[in-house]
Amino acid sequence: MRKKRLYWILQLAGWGMYFLSNFISQGFDPQGLGAQVVRNQRIELTIHSLFFFLISHYFIRAIIIRRGWVQINIAQVIPRILGVIVLASIMANLITFGLYFVVGTRSPSDTSLQTEIPLLFATSVVLFILWSTVYFLYHYLESNNRSLKYEAAMNEMHLNQLKAQLNPHFIFNALNSMRALVDEEPAKAKIAITQLSNILRNSLITDKKRVINFKSELNTVKDYLALESIRFEERLKVRYKIDPRSDHFDIPPMMIQTLVENAIKHGVSNLMEGGIIEIQSNVNDSVLSIKIRNSGQLTGHKKRAGGRSGVGLVNTKERLKLIYGDTATFNIYNENDKFVVTEVRIPQRI
Repeated sequence: MRKKRLYWILQLAGWGMYFLSNFISQGFDPQGLGAQVVRNQRIELTIHSLFFFLISHYFIRAIIIRRGWVQINIAQVIPRILGVIVLASIMANLITFGLYFVVGTRSPSDTSLQTEIPLLFATSVVLFILWSTVYFLYHYLESNNRSLKYEAAMNEMHLNQLKAQLNPHFIFNALNSMRALVDEEPAKAKIAITQLSNILRNSLITDKKRVINFKSELNTVKDYLALESIRFEERLKVRYKIDPRSDHFDIPPMMIQTLVENAIKHGVSNLMEGGIIEIQSNVNDSVLSIKIRNSGQLTGHKKRAGGRSGVGLVNTKERLKLIYGDTATFNIYNENDKFVVTEVRIPQRI
């Protein structure tokens, strides 16, 4: 309904402006043609303006809709619409000059017809081209807008699915961390349950958000690593090197936590002596760089797609792609023979 109303507003406004501008300019009579001539010109203006209006709606628009030209390639439409415009202009001239004769503003013997007919034909061609340009431009912009909205909706749905995968994955890992503590160290188990409760509460708060503040995410990660430290005891050492400017950035929720989980699962937990998890952040040229360094090695098998990534890292890559497009990067590599680095670079969103 809104689209139809807008069409008629533009249709009436466009042809109304054409009529009024010519009607007013003719009233000045700069050539001193006289009142009778000006009167006849205004009658002719009224006639051809009305028929231009009707032909644009009932002829040109009707053909466009019937043929479905707004749905096909513009290169194919141009020659077709130009043909229709020429035909519409011929019709407009035949009808309007016929009516000129009927109302008596012109006669077949009028010598000025030789110049007036080509002039009105050229005018109608230009006006119908302008009308068609506006008509197609509106529909192409609307179609593009619908496509963007559909793509955004699909991306949002996919993003929500990806976030939904993380919660059960995290809960499973967290419960595993606490399982051994329940019988052996009940006091530590209580602390662990409190920390898990904090993490889950924060997860519920951020569940509906595409991005959250870096500081908020880091606090959740600290709770998670405190929970894991109970399980690993002295086998897990944690270090933080955080650039204070990182707090000005937003990142996908549970992103750092997912990377840390993978670092522990595929690095530290596989080493008899345990290892180090180091979380670094740095800001340079409005880009936030996050590095997760962990003891271990990225072997040839794990480097292959699906090797080490699993659900967590693949999930992270997809979420970065959906939110930031090609402006965010993800990389994982061996820093040396002792450490693996997972690096994410995220631009500042204005």
